[in-house]
Amino acid sequence: MMVQFLFIGTTELLLIGGIALLLFGGKKLPEMMRGLGQGVKEFKKGVNDVEASVNDADDDGRRKDGGTADAKKDDNKEEHGAQGRQ
Repeated sequence: MMVQFLFIGTTELLLIGGIALLLFGGKKLPEMMRGLGQGVKEFKKGVNDVEASVNDADDDGRRKDGGTADAKKDDNKEEHGAQGRQ
């Protein structure tokens, strides 16, 4: 199964690659793609670091309150649910 990348076909990709090769030359193009790959790698690493720090902060917050925030949410749900049934 071929994944469609923004609905660009093989012909379009070859045309874009050919134009890039003409514009930047055979020596500069691999360097540019390598730099692009490293940039994407660093971006993904940064996103993962931010997600990890958010998850750690969330876990720390739950430990500090001893789970009382979650218990309060459950109590509120039960109270509102019981009031709605009456």
